[in-house]
Parts: sequence; C-alpha cells; structure tokens
Amino acid sequence: MRILVTGGAGFIGSALIRHLIKNTGHEVLNLDKLTYAGNLESLQSIATDTRYEFVQADIVVQAAVSATLQRFQPQAIMHLAAESHVDRSIDGPSNFIQTNIVGTYSLLEAARAYWMTLEEPAKRAFRFHHVSTDEVYGDLHGIDERFSESTPYAPSSPYSASKAASDHLVRAWHRTYGLPVVLSNCSNNYGPFHFPEKLIPLVILNALAGKPLPVYGDGLQVRDWLFVEDHARALLDVVTKGVVGETYNIGGHNEQKNIDVVRSICSLLDELAPERPAGIARFADLITFVEDRPGHDRRYAIDASKIERELGWVPEETFETGLRKTVQWYLDNLDWCKHVQDGSYQGQRLGFTAPRDLMA
Repeated sequence: MRILVTGGAGFIGSALIRHLIKNTGHEVLNLDKLTYAGNLESLQSIATDTRYEFVQADIVVQAAVSATLQRFQPQAIMHLAAESHVDRSIDGPSNFIQTNIVGTYSLLEAARAYWMTLEEPAKRAFRFHHVSTDEVYGDLHGIDERFSESTPYAPSSPYSASKAASDHLVRAWHRTYGLPVVLSNCSNNYGPFHFPEKLIPLVILNALAGKPLPVYGDGLQVRDWLFVEDHARALLDVVTKGVVGETYNIGGHNEQKNIDVVRSICSLLDELAPERPAGIARFADLITFVEDRPGHDRRYAIDASKIERELGWVPEETFETGLRKTVQWYLDNLDWCKHVQDGSYQGQRLGFTAPRDLMA
C-alpha cells in the first residue's frame, strides 16, 4: 500500500515509519510540520529508502494536505500529528486546540474530498486511521477497573480534551459522510527516540547529569506502559485488518506506579551506566518529590482484549525487557539526546527546557 503518515517525525510516528519501511513492502509519505517534537534524526536509518518520502506541511493548511494527497494517492492515512505534552497544554492550550482539533478537522475534510474522487474498489478499500490516547477516558479509581472501547469520555487536561474532541470529529465524519475510519487509543508509550521532556528519557538524562529526578506528588500515579515498537505493530494491524468504524484500545499489560518506574530506571543505570556523577552513590539518591500537576489523573489501565481477540495482536515486550532496551538505547545514543537538548536537531539552538521538568 501507499500510506500517508501525519506526524511521522514524532516519537510514535517515527517508530511506525521505521517499522513500515524495515518490515513491510509499503510505500510511506511522512507529512510533518516539524514542531519542536518533530525530529528527522529519528528517521536517519530509513531516510534514503526509495519507498520513503518526507513532506514538511501543517495539517491545518488544508490546501497543502490536499495537494499531497492528490500527488501521492495513498490507500490509507494514519493520523498521528498532535500536540501531546500535558504540561505544555496546561501552560498554553491554544496550540493544542489548533493542531488537535482544527488540524484534525482540516485533515478530515482533505481526506474526504480525496476519498470522493476514488473509484471502486479503491474507495471501499481506503482507510483513515486516527491514533489517539487513553487519556480521553479520564482516570480510574478501582484497582480492577480497565478502560474499554465503550468507557465514557471524561478528559482531565486541555491536551486530553483536545484529543477527545478530535476522536468525536473522526466518528462524526464516518457516520455523516461515510468516510471509512478506524480509531485506536493507546496507553503510555516508551522506548528509543522518545523526546527528553517525557518521564522515562528525562529521568535517564537527568540521572546521568547528576540532576534531581522530579516525581509529581507522592509518585503513586499508575500508568500502563507500552513499548513503542509493540505499538507500531499494533497500528499496522489496525489499519490493515481493523473493521471500519471500530475502535481498538492498545495497551502494554504493564501497569506501574510512577515512583516504581523511576526506581527501576535508577537500578538499571546503577548496573549499566559506565560512570556516575561525582558524589552520587546510587542514582535513586537523586529522586526528588515535587508539587503535583494540576488535574493529574491517578490511574490509567487499558483493556486490550478486543485487539487481541479480533486482530491477534499482543505486546512482545514486558516492562522489564522494554525498559532495559530503552535505558541501553539512551546510553548508546547520547549524541541524539544532545542534539535535542541543545536544539541542533532543528538546525538552531533552541535552549530546550521541559515545562516543570516532568511529564508522566
């Protein structure tokens, strides 16, 4: 197939594209605005492949998207472009409304216009895959509860509210116009090439630099962790085998308290890091509890039984195996991290600092 991926220079998008190029015969066009979170260095391993193409464009600009669709003639659109950092959405929600809601609307309209030009059977075979988050469901309170595909939406942050709105738009375009859509909602991703404002890479890099490892509140917030390469496999299953109009929850079966994630990283660094900062006996000594984030959801957990039952997908990595691979990747790729931190990955020095220095 020819697949257009929006946001393909981001963390999950780049993992998806690497998977598509390395493990399938599909052609891929990566359409990305290249905001601060878009990093083409994450795609260097496949950048010269003849089945890969990059186009810099903003999904809000419908004319640019429409022109790309007409030229590339994709059989599927996988929509991952989004502002996704909760802290940034609290500090400045405007970009989230513009990209996640207005951008999704513009993309849907461009996709609908293109889809209407297709003849059968191409029109029937076309798919618009909208990639979303478990954060649209709000949080869980009972220890045995899980988010299912029928869980009511109750977003807590400007980020999750904007993603919930985009989910509703996609479903409305399916019901009203017949656009053949599939949706997926995933749990917390982690793995190689993760932008260093997120919890796991931030803890790794702060620890190596001898900086405090900030943990929100009491650190007992629970997340279900999904290795990004497992997620990429699931996304391919959804777009190629998913039923039109259906939603599939994708989770890693790996619930962990934030404080336990941080402690696990410290233990791995104690074992794997070639040297530690002066005066630090154990990396866990750097853990620092900080004021909790406004509206911080307490617990997320995904019921991924539907995608296993209907599409045959299960995660290959446990949290232990995935986290070890992730820590080792960062230790082996500190130049990539440096280019993000000093801004040189975008060709200019941006003076990168993560808002409140934490995301979980």
